[in-house]
This record gives sequence, structure tokens and C-alpha cells, in this order.
Amino acid sequence: MTAVTLTADRTRFLRITLALDAVVTGGNGLVYLAAAGPVSDLLGPDAGLLRGIGAFLLVYGVAVGLLAARVNRTGTRVVIAANIVWTLASIGAVVTGLLDFTVLGAVWAIAQALVVGVFAELQIMGLRKAAR
Repeated sequence: MTAVTLTADRTRFLRITLALDAVVTGGNGLVYLAAAGPVSDLLGPDAGLLRGIGAFLLVYGVAVGLLAARVNRTGTRVVIAANIVWTLASIGAVVTGLLDFTVLGAVWAIAQALVVGVFAELQIMGLRKAAR
């Protein structure tokens, strides 16, 4: 089996989608960390949980940003898998009532799940384009 290398001109779309994912994820993380109390009041989940999610999202966003600078197949697949898991877990949290969302919180959770799902799909497309 021959390994397929990812060349810079073929990875442009993938790099952009990873970079956008990193910015959106890191931005969410910063908001959850900096404004956990008010965000908790709006969305429902406990402020402490939001701080933990915010810290995770901030670190994850930085990692995705680094991957955008040096794209590789394995790292991209990990990000795609994580995005799919996040999407399903977010929808599951709303459906099960696990996190005691407000109505706005449930709408927000579904909306961000859709955005993350779109990132996963775009990253799949970018990875396929890069491997051609």
C-alpha cells in the first residue's frame, strides 16, 4: 500500500476549515471561562461545568489551530471524530435533559451541535480533496 502525502495546495480548504473550527471553538471556550455565571443563567448548565467545558474548548481550539498550520491525516481524523462525538453528545444532552438547559440553552446546544457537525463534514471533504 502506498502512502498518500498531503501537499500544501491540496490542503488549503482543509486548513481553512480547521482554522475556522479552532477560532469558533476557542472563542466559545473563552466566553465560557470569562462569563460562566451569566452564561449559566442564560443557558442552564452549572457555571462550574461551563468553566470546565470552556477550559477544554480553549485547549482543544489551540490544538486544532496548530493542526491547521501543519495538517496531517491522523490529526485531522481525530478532530473529525471529536466533532462527531461532540455533535451527538450535545444533541443527546438536550434530548435527555441531562444538563437542565433553559429553552435558550437547548436552542444554543442544538445550534452549536449543527455548526460542529458542519465542521466535521467540511473537514471530511477537505481531507478527501487533499488526498487526491
